[in-house]
Amino acid sequence: MSNNNLFELKNIAKRFTKGKETITIFDNLCMDITSEHFIAIMGPSGSGKTTLLNMLGGVDRPTSGDIIYEGKAIQSLSENALASWRAANIGFIFQFYNLMPMLTAAQNVELPLLLKKLSRSERKKKIDAALTLVGLADRAKHKPDELSGGQQQRVAIARAIVSDPKLLLCDEPTGDLDRTTATEVLQTLQLLNQEFGKTVVMVTHDPAAAEFANLQLHLDKGEFIEQHKSESAA
Repeated sequence: MSNNNLFELKNIAKRFTKGKETITIFDNLCMDITSEHFIAIMGPSGSGKTTLLNMLGGVDRPTSGDIIYEGKAIQSLSENALASWRAANIGFIFQFYNLMPMLTAAQNVELPLLLKKLSRSERKKKIDAALTLVGLADRAKHKPDELSGGQQQRVAIARAIVSDPKLLLCDEPTGDLDRTTATEVLQTLQLLNQEFGKTVVMVTHDPAAAEFANLQLHLDKGEFIEQHKSESAA
C-alpha cells in the first residue's frame, strides 16, 4: 500500500439476496483513496455509489475482499471496534442534513462528542471552532427550523468535522439545495480539503458539484469506467 493512500479496496465483492435471487453490486472492485484528495463519485442510480460510501464508512461490510485503512483491514473488526474506528476517523454528511429538530445548532454539533471523554468546556471549544469554520458561530442557539437549508447543511458539516476525522463521506450533500447555496456548501468542503487536509469522498449526480473535486470517478454497473481531474479544483 502506498504511504500516501488513506484507503485501499482490494477485490471487493458485494452481493444481496432477495428471495431466491442474488443481486451483485460489486464484483472484484478495486480502488485507492489518496490522503487529502477530494473525490467525486458519479454514476446512474443503482450503480453502487451509496453502497460504496457505506462500506468506506464501516456501515456495511463487503461480501468478500479487503477494505484497508492506513494498513489495517477494517472489514474484519468486531462491531464495537468498527464503531470506535468510525467515530474516530469518519465524518458523514447526508443530503437531508439529519439534524435533530428539537436541538439547537450547537447541540446538534455536540452529538458526536458525547461519545468521547471530554469535559463540557472541551466540548464547547470544539463546537465553537466547528461552527466558526462553517460561518455559523452566530447561529449556535438556533434550531433547524430557524435556519435555511444551506445553513442546516453547514451545521451538518460542522457536526461531521467536530471530532476532527480524516475522512468526510458525503452522500449527495447539495442534492436538496439551490445552485447558489450548493456552491457555498461545496466551497466549504473544498476549504476543508485544501486548507485543513481533510480527505473528501462525495457521491453526486451533479456535474457542477463534481467540478469542485480534484478527481472525478464514474461508477456504472459496479465498476469504475473512467476518471477525470477537475481543473477548477486545482
